[in-house]
Amino acid sequence: MAEQTAPPDIRDEIAPPKSDAAVVRDALGVGIAVGLSGFAFGVTSAGSGLSLLQTCALSLLVFTGASQFALVGALAAGGNPFTAAAGAFFLGTRNAFYGLRLGQLLAFRRVVRPFAAQWVIDETTAVALAQPDRRTARLGFTVTGLTLYVLWNLTTLLGALGAEAIGDTGAWGLDAAGPAVFLALLAPMLKSATERATAALAVLLGLGLMPVLPAGVPVLAAALAAPAVLWFRGRREEKEEGR
Repeated sequence: MAEQTAPPDIRDEIAPPKSDAAVVRDALGVGIAVGLSGFAFGVTSAGSGLSLLQTCALSLLVFTGASQFALVGALAAGGNPFTAAAGAFFLGTRNAFYGLRLGQLLAFRRVVRPFAAQWVIDETTAVALAQPDRRTARLGFTVTGLTLYVLWNLTTLLGALGAEAIGDTGAWGLDAAGPAVFLALLAPMLKSATERATAALAVLLGLGLMPVLPAGVPVLAAALAAPAVLWFRGRREEKEEGR
């Protein structure tokens, strides 16, 4: 039986071509810039009490920065491991939705898909979707994923080793490195008023509930910001249409 061909991508017909060199340059830029922040995760994870092996295993197997930072942050604050894992899992579910879109766009062979799924994260999705056709989308996804995966795991190892060498990371202020890096990556993505309002409400919920709820639970509660903002926006649009 002949192998089923991938469905055509409409962008192959209407988008202008883009050179491979330009795609690789953009992908390397994203992969290197974000991959270096794995050092902050290594420091944060080791400072929260995880061993070198546990820290490196998280980056190798989980490989999604926000979820990793959420997990070790909750553990460092004394949270229940199950609550911490739930918060990390919740943040990681967005990658499943990325995979639905990338599955159609990249159309990898079945044997490749399980390996490609490990690299479905914010950065690889952004680079792939920015390309004009399927071939360059595959190239951008692969280069970004490979660069980021190698650098993230290498810098995680270096960060964890460095944290063990200097001892108390809190005394050096390095316990704040993880959240600082995550906020620096997130801030430029908040372009619309709805996105900024959602982020602001999430921060207020997280910080406001921190003194009264167990560690890790405020992260889950902060997720309510998105439906709350969308509901308020829908009600406002309904009122404007009724005028």
